[in-house]
Amino acid sequence: MTTMYKQPFSPIINQINNSTDTDAKLITGLDDSARSIFIAQQYLNQPQQYLVIEPRHKQQNELFEDLVSLLPDVPVLLFPNEESLAVMYSISSMDNTADRVKALNALASGKPCIIVASSGALRMRLTPVERWKDALFTMEIGMDIEREDLEKLFNQYGYRREGMVQSPGEYSIRGSIVDFYPLNADHPVRLDFFDTELDSIRLFNAETQESMENIEQTEFYPAQDVIFTPHDQREILDKLKKHLDKHLKKIEDEELKMQLKSVQTEQFTLLEQGEPLKYANAYLGFWDKEGTSLIDYLQDDARLIVMEMGRIQQNEFQAIEQDQFWIEQEISKGQLLPGVSILLEAYEEIRQANSQVAVQYFSLMQGGLANIRFSDVFAFQYRSMNQFFHQMPLIKAEMEQWLKQEKLIQVTVSTNKDAVKALNLFEEYNIHPTVIQEGDEPQTGAINIVTTSLAKGFELPNENWVVVTELELFNQLRRKKATPQGLSNSERIKSYNELDVGDYVVHLSHGIGRYVGIETMEISGVHKDLVAIEYEDNARVLLPVENINQLQKYVASESKQPRLNKLGGSEWKKTVRKVQAKVEDIADELIALYAEREKRKGYPFTPDTPEQKEFENAFPYVETADQLRSTKEIKKDMEKDKPMDRLLVGDVGYGKTEVAIRAIFKAVMDGKQVAFLVPTTILAQQHFNSIQERFSDWPFEIGMLSRFVSRAEQTKNIKKIKSGELSIIVGTHRLLSKDIEFNDLGLLIVDEEQRFGVKHKERLKQLKADVDVLTLTATPIPRTLHMSMIGVRDLSLIETPPQNRFPVQTYVMELNAGVVKTGIERELARGGQVFYLHNRVATIHQKAEEISNLVPEARVAVAHGQLSEVELERVLVDFIGGEYDVLVTTTIIETGVDIPNANTLFVENADHMGLSTLYQLRGRVGRTHRLAYAYLMYEPFKQLNEISEKRLNAIREFTELGSGFKIAMRDLSIRGAGDLLGKQQSGFIDSVGYDLYTQMLKEAVDARQGNSAKTFGESTSFEWQVNIDAYIPGEYIDDDIQKIGVYKSIQNISSEEDYRSLQDELIDRFGEFPDEVSDLLDIALIKHYSIEAGILSFTRKRQEVIATFNEEATKHLQGANIFQALQNVPLQAKVQINKNKLEVSLNVYNKDNDQWLSALIHFTKDTADVLNQVTQEV
Repeated sequence: MTTMYKQPFSPIINQINNSTDTDAKLITGLDDSARSIFIAQQYLNQPQQYLVIEPRHKQQNELFEDLVSLLPDVPVLLFPNEESLAVMYSISSMDNTADRVKALNALASGKPCIIVASSGALRMRLTPVERWKDALFTMEIGMDIEREDLEKLFNQYGYRREGMVQSPGEYSIRGSIVDFYPLNADHPVRLDFFDTELDSIRLFNAETQESMENIEQTEFYPAQDVIFTPHDQREILDKLKKHLDKHLKKIEDEELKMQLKSVQTEQFTLLEQGEPLKYANAYLGFWDKEGTSLIDYLQDDARLIVMEMGRIQQNEFQAIEQDQFWIEQEISKGQLLPGVSILLEAYEEIRQANSQVAVQYFSLMQGGLANIRFSDVFAFQYRSMNQFFHQMPLIKAEMEQWLKQEKLIQVTVSTNKDAVKALNLFEEYNIHPTVIQEGDEPQTGAINIVTTSLAKGFELPNENWVVVTELELFNQLRRKKATPQGLSNSERIKSYNELDVGDYVVHLSHGIGRYVGIETMEISGVHKDLVAIEYEDNARVLLPVENINQLQKYVASESKQPRLNKLGGSEWKKTVRKVQAKVEDIADELIALYAEREKRKGYPFTPDTPEQKEFENAFPYVETADQLRSTKEIKKDMEKDKPMDRLLVGDVGYGKTEVAIRAIFKAVMDGKQVAFLVPTTILAQQHFNSIQERFSDWPFEIGMLSRFVSRAEQTKNIKKIKSGELSIIVGTHRLLSKDIEFNDLGLLIVDEEQRFGVKHKERLKQLKADVDVLTLTATPIPRTLHMSMIGVRDLSLIETPPQNRFPVQTYVMELNAGVVKTGIERELARGGQVFYLHNRVATIHQKAEEISNLVPEARVAVAHGQLSEVELERVLVDFIGGEYDVLVTTTIIETGVDIPNANTLFVENADHMGLSTLYQLRGRVGRTHRLAYAYLMYEPFKQLNEISEKRLNAIREFTELGSGFKIAMRDLSIRGAGDLLGKQQSGFIDSVGYDLYTQMLKEAVDARQGNSAKTFGESTSFEWQVNIDAYIPGEYIDDDIQKIGVYKSIQNISSEEDYRSLQDELIDRFGEFPDEVSDLLDIALIKHYSIEAGILSFTRKRQEVIATFNEEATKHLQGANIFQALQNVPLQAKVQINKNKLEVSLNVYNKDNDQWLSALIHFTKDTADVLNQVTQEV
């Protein structure tokens, strides 16, 4: 924190910190970032534990961000809480739990830190402090621990056992390897044991599963915020049973009695097994009568800071009323035991804290503080900073006035780059600030630019102090530092090809079946892993696992369930033939398009100018790596003499518009016109506003053609397009009318091309003829499909979302009117808007009426697909304009429209929707720096069928952004395929599955381009007919999904480097591998070299292993050449020709498997090398 902040508050802070009395202190007048600076300065003056309670959501998050910026080297942590019991007991993302665990760990350590929490956090019952401290320990290399004890600890402290650790809160045990992912860690941890001794500790990558670095020690933390020891569980169980017996006697309703007994018996079982409990906080009351709150975690010399006590009381009153309603509902349903104390009282906790720690209160005014005795009251005169909205003359006048008054003026900016930008801007207007470096003293009567990110500026007249932020000066939100992302979504998609029992699969010969699992069988004394696939009439195929590459996961349109093929029937062959014919036609079209494209000549734009760099630097946010890469790709295309035809793909809010705007700037700087074509009036207005804002400092005229523009204005714009006065024109299909003539069109940008009609597309083709074209779409297109398009259209992908300040808090829960009411009221209180998704047009108006009755102050509108285009447009325009608070809608929510003020989403019957729909819907909120909420709800007491249950489980995973996220992205890609290839293709994709379809298309295109893969000889088929125990034993890898993954990796070995790399990976992930796995790896490498060497098969006859070559290899290897290949092989060899094919017999008598397999690796590799040399000479 720069010294500039230390002057104005120093005297008062010294007085407070040096005070010896224990009575509370009150600071009035200060608000927003002034409070942040005060707390930061107080901490630096006296580092200790600070717990800051801020009851207002928005201010809490701003305070937290301010403190993080002001104190970069101090542990500043959030302790989030759910706003109600209904939400607390829903299935929610792990983010909040992880943040709470981090905060509890920091407090339990006793070290100085700052924890920011809301008053609701003080109502939470927490694990007693000593019990929490007992759960924290350090694991070090050399320590002795039994794996069984470690497993008990993981279970006791909330970790979930999985086959493979990918998300925080999971653990896995595989032989000598133990993986776990602490909630507070950036990477999971791998423990490698030698017997019971901890031999090594490594961090590893959750996506690739590969170790990253060795470390000496690691901390063990719980994975949940409520923990019990086995002794605690027994004590709670005993008390619970007595409590239940007592209440069952009072209940007369037999059905309710049975329900309560059933639910509680289930909880008893979980307690006995040490499993996580649904109402864990409730059971704490049976064992920790007094209750432990967040305040109890503070050290004796800590400081509790309370903001707006009056608001805390008001919030608590509402929360208690709402929670009581929920408790009564749960009791009446038999879900909760009566007489259970779940929550504490925040007001009471604060009142009692006065005798435990030093307490100070901040209040804008002195109201709401009755019954609190203050030893000191410090009053400030405070003014909020005015908004200047980039009006430099106004800023200059205000600055000059402050300078005359000899004020200390500080201008805060987010980055050093912004500091230079601000300095240059001020200098242009003859204002002369100084950029303050860390450690510099600020100058009174001068303007000091400081690199610190603050939420809001202010003026303290009595202290002669002014702080102005980017928000007030330029209406620019502070930048958030981008955090490095692990893998792109495309890489996550790749990893989703994992097979789960019950998944549909496509076998190239047999068609669509259902994957049953892996079965290990002993055949002729040799173990074989076989993949079991079920077909129509329960017929089964057992596929040797080495042929797993003949199997693909069946993926088609969302939720599409295929019919199983009949084994041995002709139906599958007919289907493949039909699809093949269609694929040939599409391949012909693609080739024709490609040839046409290659012929055309375009305008080569000049390389980037200094102005281009200046324009791009003016972007007020941190670009994602994908945005920067896409911009570079587009500009490179524009500089070529061929017309650009590039597709820019990215979800709404991922920053496609900014990338397009940079291309627009490049075009207009070369004197060319740009047309921006969009499918709807609303989108036209939004893009027009964005472009106008970005070009506000540049002399280019921008116009719009749409229904929102008057006829007179349209006529004027059409003339200006023809004369060239308009540089940039944004419009709907009106832009495609025949009366539009461009003076010098250089760049055409088309948003969501698939939404234009046939006639419009014909006109578009004419417009596109010789200009550069950039097409934007929010429909993700998979890379495999892009490959099949052979460069007809180049593709740029924006897959990383911008770094939102806060993630979308996602909850999966039963439909609950209380939660809906609170959620809407909370959003309205912060000036936001709400989407409520009700996907039945017949009852949508009734639902809107219910919401109006539930929240009478909310203005509710309805949008659905049966409204006319004009009606739907009017509703959306009014909603965007803030005329309505809640939009009750079907899934028609405009995919392209950005409504940043809508940050709460409710989805009814979420179990009826596919993951991709939910993913896109959830993407409608969380588009700004505000915390966003998504509630995915299903009917209470609903008996879910198997499919719905699976989907709901997937949604639960989806809240954790783990494999559910992969599924959603995968589903979205499939949906994209239908749009891109046209609806007629969708049926073909469904009939054979997406992967086989794209494979067939790619092969057809490759064949027409002469790119068909060529391998030596007439066949790439290779058979290994030597009986040897080469498989993956269940004791080594017991998880089928991982086992299949490893088999696939083994099948894909195509070099010695792959072979060595896979050996290392297996040892890293699963420990030392057994002989069976070693032999399996050797055979895979032999297979690779054999194909290159033209070897058809290896067979065994008694003590000999025989290699049989194909005829073409035989022709080249006869005579000296084969003996050259054999010279380094330590086995006796016999060479002969049998039916025109070379046979080499190798004697393996008395040799161990690893010896003769190693010899075969040398033989096949050397033979491939000799053959390659001979054919090159020919």
